Amino acid sequence: MTSRPPVFVQPTQPFKPVPVLPEGDRFGTHRALEPAGALPQPAWRIDNDFSRLFRGEILLDVETLNIDAASFRQMEEAGTSGHSPADVGGGPVGQKVMETVATRGKQHNPVTGSGGMLLGRVAQIAPLADGKVARVHEGLSVGDRVATLVSLSLTPLRLDGITAVRAESAQLDVSGQAVLFESGSLVKLPHDMPERLALAVLDVAGAAPQVARLVKPEMTSVLVLGGGGKSGILCAAEARRKLGPSTGARRVIAVESYPRYADELRALGICDAVLGIDARDPVAMRRAVLEANDGREVDVTFSCVNVPDTEMAAVMATRDRGIVYFFAMSTSFTKAALGAEGVSKDVDLMIGNGYAEDHAAHTLAMMHEFPAIRALFETRYG
Repeated sequence: MTSRPPVFVQPTQPFKPVPVLPEGDRFGTHRALEPAGALPQPAWRIDNDFSRLFRGEILLDVETLNIDAASFRQMEEAGTSGHSPADVGGGPVGQKVMETVATRGKQHNPVTGSGGMLLGRVAQIAPLADGKVARVHEGLSVGDRVATLVSLSLTPLRLDGITAVRAESAQLDVSGQAVLFESGSLVKLPHDMPERLALAVLDVAGAAPQVARLVKPEMTSVLVLGGGGKSGILCAAEARRKLGPSTGARRVIAVESYPRYADELRALGICDAVLGIDARDPVAMRRAVLEANDGREVDVTFSCVNVPDTEMAAVMATRDRGIVYFFAMSTSFTKAALGAEGVSKDVDLMIGNGYAEDHAAHTLAMMHEFPAIRALFETRYG
């Protein structure tokens, strides 16, 4: 854990509801400034003026940002190399986040193109034209503590300050506000687990449900790249559950180059093999996977790494007509597609989707079903 002096925090003021304007598009195009009318995620700059709301929006008092792993790592490395001030409140990551939000109206890393999600409290709910609230916001009340299930790269955000940066969990404690659109989903924080743990888990809530969909009974082997991180561990656990107990014929293989994470993953007992290979070396990694899988390529690979240039490792370890699912935001889909073509690999390349129906409930339930994983996550992120 790393704590830093605050950048600046405004004094707490009693909250007064702000006016609600009758305009507004359920997808948030009304807040796109550059270019005007665009969807908020691809827009370069969006409106983070919260002196008024538009119908269907929810105003949140923000307490914690959970930055996606690829983005956090990139900002850390940029700061270490001298591209960002190192000792301004919040360190290089905090400073870069403040700069990005001030420039773009959202936390949308211009290098990685990714964001994260947030934890906060409901401050105001703007009704729809008929006086009702959006379907995905039903059951919410002012004061509820919630986590958003949409990316910070499309969430209007204003930051007043940063009070702490926790590099291990890629989380920043902040003061500020954000808006969720009518189409944006969120979830009430569970009462039976620490909030920081819930936030860390919900940040990758879409991973395990996608494994549950893609791993079929006839499959015999699953590979997880970046298997020691949050999404990687959840993917490996779900794959183990889908394949059943290890029998030697049904294998969950993980690749994790960080020794501590590799050891922690081995201790969980959900993988048949944990390979300490750098996934940026596709030839060496393919060789190691074949050795761990009786000379066979795997049926499906899930890429959960937080570094670039691992696309071909995933492709080359997967059998023809197998599936490669890229959950990592560090993925270059150009490299994956052209690389697969270049080595004559007939594999299905799938773009990771962080949203799946009931994904939050699915992933939070895993914290009860896999107590050893919960204990590990509480140590790391709670």
